[in-house]
Amino acid sequence: MTWMTSRVGQLPQLARAWWLRRTLRFRITLVATTVTVLFLVVVARFASGLIDTLLLDATDDELHAGLRAAAADVAAGQPLPRSLSSAGTDQIRVLDTGGAPADGQPPLPLGLADIEALTAGQGVLHRGDQPPSRWLGTVVSAPDGSRRLVIAGAALPGYDQARDLAFEWALAAAALCGLAAGLATWLAVRSSLRPVQRMRLAAAALPTGQRLPVPEARDELRTLAEAINALLARRDEARGRLQRFTGDAAHELRSPVAAIRAQAEVAALHPDPELAQEVLAEVAADAERLSNLIDDLLVLYRSDTGELPPAGPVDVALAAQAAMQRLPATAPRVRLHVPTQSCPVWAAPAEVELALDNLLRNAARHARAVITVSVLPAVGGGIRLTVDDDGPGVPPRHRPRVFDRFYRVHDDRDRRTGGAGLGLALVAEVVRRRQGAVSVGESPEGGARFEVRWPGIPARR
Repeated sequence: MTWMTSRVGQLPQLARAWWLRRTLRFRITLVATTVTVLFLVVVARFASGLIDTLLLDATDDELHAGLRAAAADVAAGQPLPRSLSSAGTDQIRVLDTGGAPADGQPPLPLGLADIEALTAGQGVLHRGDQPPSRWLGTVVSAPDGSRRLVIAGAALPGYDQARDLAFEWALAAAALCGLAAGLATWLAVRSSLRPVQRMRLAAAALPTGQRLPVPEARDELRTLAEAINALLARRDEARGRLQRFTGDAAHELRSPVAAIRAQAEVAALHPDPELAQEVLAEVAADAERLSNLIDDLLVLYRSDTGELPPAGPVDVALAAQAAMQRLPATAPRVRLHVPTQSCPVWAAPAEVELALDNLLRNAARHARAVITVSVLPAVGGGIRLTVDDDGPGVPPRHRPRVFDRFYRVHDDRDRRTGGAGLGLALVAEVVRRRQGAVSVGESPEGGARFEVRWPGIPARR
């Protein structure tokens, strides 16, 4: 019993699973055919009832004429004919108001409810007779003052057969129309989906850089082609970005790994206790550089996937003071200009720390004597951070790409001192994903000026 209950409870899920496994063409055809057949069955039922009404109305018209004449005869005390037709299928009867015969003829097979309906002037269809009979009645006063119920009835031969035959023919027509509608829907959906199928196969076979032809008609197929082309463009862009990123990452990772391997092999082949400490220091430095590079790659990967750490208000002025303290003792002198009030932005503390550390380290590598860090409110809201140095600066032709990943202004520069080319890319990434902006220009001190604009805390916060 429990097993049967569980199976019954799973029927909706099983039906849904079965439905979703069917093709779109099958589902559309089944729905259209089912709706068409149900609609035609309702129409068939309505048509059968309409034929019933027409048959009864035609019979009532004949009975009303005879009933009026018979009522006049009863009121005048005249004898009545037994039938209104030569075939004897129409009858005239006189009853008292209780339903008992008042014309000396046998009782009629009419119940009390039928008598009450006839007395009230309503028609009665007596289906118990073979064939069914239709009765109409009216109450008149006889010459002696008694109340008499004059009724007129007619047999309806073929009435049930006509109704049943009409309903059967209507059902047959509904079935044929349903099949025709299903076939037409199947062919129409097949014809409509054929261009989509061709478009899908063409899109799957398109090489990189090519696009689907856009139909001239401004219909759904044109919209689909444009959407697929946009998707292909994003695919090609992502593929190119992944290829460049993979190639650059492999190139960057090769250098520290090769250095560590070479130093280890030399130390193993030529063991020298006096140089062991120096070799270990070199290996540790290369390992740290490798670890930092991997951490930067992970940050960029998380950013590409849309993963954002939880954000909150962060005071940029306090963060800049802390970043200045983290610079090595050999770094150039740093001048810090911050306002007296707090300068909050909506970001993750690690993002602000990463941006400041990379900007300051970049400035420290190129500055000759001094670095100037300024934090001030931006025009229109938000916070503006500038980092100036007195180094050689960034030539104008390199400024559009200086925030690209693995990009270096001087390719021949030593990677051990120049970095992997990810620092400024990380700054741009963590700032832009918080709806900020970064730019590079010329410093008043002759070097480079890196500027970061963070939006303020949203009002809803």
